[in-house]
Amino acid sequence: MRYFLLALMLATVAAVGVAGFRGTLSRKPPIEVFPDMDRQAKLRPQVPNAFFPDGRSSQLPPSGTVARSRKMVAGNESVYPFEEGPLTTGRITGTTNFIELNPFPVNVSFIARGQDRYQITCSPCHGAQGDGKGSISKYGFATIANLHDKRISTQPDGELFNTVGHGKNTMSGYASNVSIDDRWAIVAYLRALQLSRVAVIEDVPADKRALLKK
Repeated sequence: MRYFLLALMLATVAAVGVAGFRGTLSRKPPIEVFPDMDRQAKLRPQVPNAFFPDGRSSQLPPSGTVARSRKMVAGNESVYPFEEGPLTTGRITGTTNFIELNPFPVNVSFIARGQDRYQITCSPCHGAQGDGKGSISKYGFATIANLHDKRISTQPDGELFNTVGHGKNTMSGYASNVSIDDRWAIVAYLRALQLSRVAVIEDVPADKRALLKK
């Protein structure tokens, strides 16, 4: 035991003699166990570098490069997808309340886009009519929601948007598969589906009513 304590003391003195105490000053460079963590082989912006023909470390993106994100504009709101706001969360800023109406202008082309995305993403479960009778329902999935139920049709647009992105109950979220603007387009198309179940003839433009009678 005596020799062990002596060896431990000598090892401690040697370590202190080589490394010094924490916080002490020294003219010698520090001991770097993993030097690559401090001295990385990388290019720093605005620093000359002989690797490239123009001698610059900062290079323009290659031709045809696609930006990873773009600003979305809807009404008075302009945000990037990674920023939080009604457009990206479906909620009123600073609250947990959902916004009532779709922030995007709802027109024919926007609804058509929503129909296209709905058919791809939503119809396998919820069906082409939104009644929950998609192809998946034939394989024993009994918890698929009927999107015409009052519980769903009375929800704010922001809540529907949130459900498309993050899922609910047994439904998985599609935020990684469907872009933010496409999720709002799906909500717009869903509202058209729901309106088709309860609409009256007066809701149809006068110049289109004759087509219904055919």
